[in-house]
Amino acid sequence: MKKYDFDEIIERRGTSCVKHDMMDRIYGTNDLMPMWVADMDFRSPDFVMEAIKQRCNHEVLAYTFGSDSYFEAVINWLKAHYAVTARKEELHFVPGIVAAIAFAIQAFTEKGERIMIMPPVYPPFIDLPTFAERELVCCHLKTADRRFAIDFDDMERKSKGCKMLLLSNPHNPGGTVWSKDDLKRISDICHKSSTLVISDEIHADLTLPGFHHTSFSTISPEAYGNSITFIAPSKTFNIAGMGSSIAYIPNDTLRKRYFGYLDGYEVANGNVFAYTAAEAAYRHGEEWLRQVRSYIAENVEFTMNFLHQNMPAVAAMAPEASFLVWMDFNGTGLTYEEMKSRLLDKAKVALNDGYNFGGERYKGFFRLNIGCPRSVLYEALGRTAEAFR
Repeated sequence: MKKYDFDEIIERRGTSCVKHDMMDRIYGTNDLMPMWVADMDFRSPDFVMEAIKQRCNHEVLAYTFGSDSYFEAVINWLKAHYAVTARKEELHFVPGIVAAIAFAIQAFTEKGERIMIMPPVYPPFIDLPTFAERELVCCHLKTADRRFAIDFDDMERKSKGCKMLLLSNPHNPGGTVWSKDDLKRISDICHKSSTLVISDEIHADLTLPGFHHTSFSTISPEAYGNSITFIAPSKTFNIAGMGSSIAYIPNDTLRKRYFGYLDGYEVANGNVFAYTAAEAAYRHGEEWLRQVRSYIAENVEFTMNFLHQNMPAVAAMAPEASFLVWMDFNGTGLTYEEMKSRLLDKAKVALNDGYNFGGERYKGFFRLNIGCPRSVLYEALGRTAEAFR
């Protein structure tokens, strides 16, 4: 069994890497430690890279499509991990989940119609409906025991007239793994209000040891018939640059409408390396995934202990899935501008600003990416603690 080295430091600057090479556009400087964009600093798996190299050896990169073996790998992964029994005709390649959500908004809603989200949430959930001139309906999450909880009374009130719910499952930025009861209540509310559920399950594979992810479509017959599920190998295997995601729709009517939109506008045909990388990941990725989840879980424990010992005024959520930590700096007693100044000017650490996850009420919150070698994480946390000392 191969032992993967997640402590390896890999130089990513100068590779058109968003995390490093776009910092100056976002933060106005490029001398920060990049602990923001949600990709990992680990080497992409050897079996994925070997599959890409083998495909390159053919030396003809022509038009392509998803082969039977590609769909077989996806189907087997869904079955083995989430008890999802999918058929090939229920699956469709999509060039990234953000794009797929944008297509769903166009395919199933009209200008002025209402779309519900649960802030704080991944910024494109806010930006996509806004750009499409849909009305955004916010059911803000509550915090209980340092994890997120859904305000179901608020959701039920606001769901009336909503055409769509964008569900982050597991949740980003909190890393909360929604329980079966949570998902069942969402399904019941949305079924009653005829609200289509878009379940973004991109972080599902990185559900950490001790927790269990439930795919939304499996929770009830109503969820099965009233949902579109998006998955991807991108976060799991650190291949986000491949833009290789999958839509799963078991409902015939929804599937014909959405797949018809994708095919009619020819916006989701895929590319040679996206198919190749995804198939290799899903076919050979079990052991790599086991090891990376273990390493991330250790990083979570390290981060929580460090903050407890060195920054007790910062309240952080220990993620149950993925490599993102949601932190509340408001206990420091500093203003929002002072917090940002200490992070950027003193610590020289780039975090995602909570404001972008839901507006004014999330000022003073920041998202930390811990998908990195522990030595990098130690330095970033040390700089931050010193800046706030």
